[in-house]
Amino acid sequence: MSGAQPLLKPKAYEDKSVFQAANLLREARRQRSLPDLDVPAVCLLDPDGDIIRYLIDSGQGQLHRGWACYHTQMWTTDLDGLTVGVVGMAVGAPFAVLVAEQLAASGADLVISVTSAGQIRQLAQPPYFVLIERAWRDEGTSIHYLPPAPWSHLNPELSQRLAQANLAVGEPIRRGSSWTTDAPYRETPTAISAATAAGIACVEMEAAALYAYAAATDRKVVCLAHVTNTMAVNGNDFEKGTAGGAVAALQVTAAVAGALRPHRRDCPAGTSQTPATS
Repeated sequence: MSGAQPLLKPKAYEDKSVFQAANLLREARRQRSLPDLDVPAVCLLDPDGDIIRYLIDSGQGQLHRGWACYHTQMWTTDLDGLTVGVVGMAVGAPFAVLVAEQLAASGADLVISVTSAGQIRQLAQPPYFVLIERAWRDEGTSIHYLPPAPWSHLNPELSQRLAQANLAVGEPIRRGSSWTTDAPYRETPTAISAATAAGIACVEMEAAALYAYAAATDRKVVCLAHVTNTMAVNGNDFEKGTAGGAVAALQVTAAVAGALRPHRRDCPAGTSQTPATS
């Protein structure tokens, strides 16, 4: 094994990381003179940035004053009476998990990811959503959180609660499997055939790593794929709907958050939050 690629070498999964998200955020607040404020209990990852642009353009977003991430901004919005924090442009498995770790360290209880995806097996007429129940681990981040295995999975308890909820929105929502890749421009015919044989519905870039992180750290993460394209092979592709798909994505976020509403009390964006008492 001495000559093996570092990614393929066994990991010390029981070891605690020396580099901690909470410590990074502490130093970011110090350097940038940011207030020490929790983020909302529910946060949304918006890899494409369409939701962020919609919130800004429509005046429905408010900049969170205490989000201390070096790489992103957080905007908050009200969804059915629940304040949700939205972080845009966290595309790809390493970046998505980096942000998810920082969200957890900043007080988030539930992270929802809504990412664009390419269709592998048609479940409806695009655009539609796939609630990702398991994700094929064709990326490098998940291996740092869980031992090698073909799949990462949505937490069974969360899956059951979502199955019992009404998630009806303007677009279809289907349950299915995704293929998480680090290399979207290596979606070759051979790779697509293998994904098809595995019963995979769509291809995206974050879910396998986010679910592995969630399982390893006992965090709540739900990943949805917004299937909008067939990898641009036929033209007239990537049509996401109203406001670049932002309206539908916020609707499905509200539905998922309503079904899995965290126990911590919510409060206006950018203000201190304290745990709810039972």
